[in-house]
Amino acid sequence: MIEIRNLSKSFSTADGVVDALRDVSLTIRDGDIYGIIGMSGAGKSTLVRCINMLERPTDGSVVINNQDVGKLSPSELRKVRRSVSMIFQGFNLLMQRTCLKNICFPMELAGVKKADAVKRAKELLEIVGLPNKANAYPAQLSGGQKQRIAIARALASNPKVLLCDEATSALDPQTTHSILELIREINEKTGITVVIITHQMSVVEEICNRVAILDDGRVAEEGEVSAIFSHPKSSAARKLVFPDSEPVGQAVSPDERRIRVVFNGAVATNAPLITRMAIDTQIVANILSASTKCIGNKMYGNMLLGVSPDDATVQAAVDYLRGAEDVWAEEVTQDAE
Repeated sequence: MIEIRNLSKSFSTADGVVDALRDVSLTIRDGDIYGIIGMSGAGKSTLVRCINMLERPTDGSVVINNQDVGKLSPSELRKVRRSVSMIFQGFNLLMQRTCLKNICFPMELAGVKKADAVKRAKELLEIVGLPNKANAYPAQLSGGQKQRIAIARALASNPKVLLCDEATSALDPQTTHSILELIREINEKTGITVVIITHQMSVVEEICNRVAILDDGRVAEEGEVSAIFSHPKSSAARKLVFPDSEPVGQAVSPDERRIRVVFNGAVATNAPLITRMAIDTQIVANILSASTKCIGNKMYGNMLLGVSPDDATVQAAVDYLRGAEDVWAEEVTQDAE
């Protein structure tokens, strides 16, 4: 378990002190795939670098398996870091080494016998799906292949935690999906705890079971991914979950009130939900904006509807929509946070 307790981090710059993290507290359970998301400058990368003490926090603590890593000696910290591996957006492979030797490198530093290191590296090449790239150099690989080698290298020390700092940001969507699938498979087979730093809500949606949303160095919201996707409470969460929706603060016509509908795995049918509502309740809704997608036979995403402004119609529409499985609905008002 990783416990981040009242963590703050400040940097001194030419323009003064910058507070990158402000009193952050999170608990990441063993075996979680935990997302940390926020806009640029929210403090995500600083937070993940504080977990393994690549950055020393100004205040607060990071406790991993009941050890306050900020209080460890250099030799004790090195031991912890072998159990907390990290992969990066830029891969950070050694260009003059083959893929096999890149994977062997952390084992060499740990004093593992060469034959044992080579055996383990070949096993990891199989795990990441690149057994034929042992003698290739990083320059000969695609971006997705480089990240697979980086993952294999990170797993060489048999870590308990894998930190992923924007690890898919440089990859195209198809390659991103394949890397996330690989991380999920590794998590399921080994029980490794995964912490994913990203600015892409689609990454969190695809792989994470819990998520923390950072905003200006603070935790704006934290919880199960399904709960935050279906009913985000904070302004920062709504901006990330509903990037294509009309701004909540925009003036609403007096002839119309707005309802936001979130599809969180609702089963798609031949008769769309909004059509069924019109047939069953005679409530006609205008679709003002929509960002939805079907995965298999299930619908994900959100819609913004306009309905008649009387209270009874709004309440009846919300009740009807909430009655559908895996659907959340709420009125969006001008004064909503």
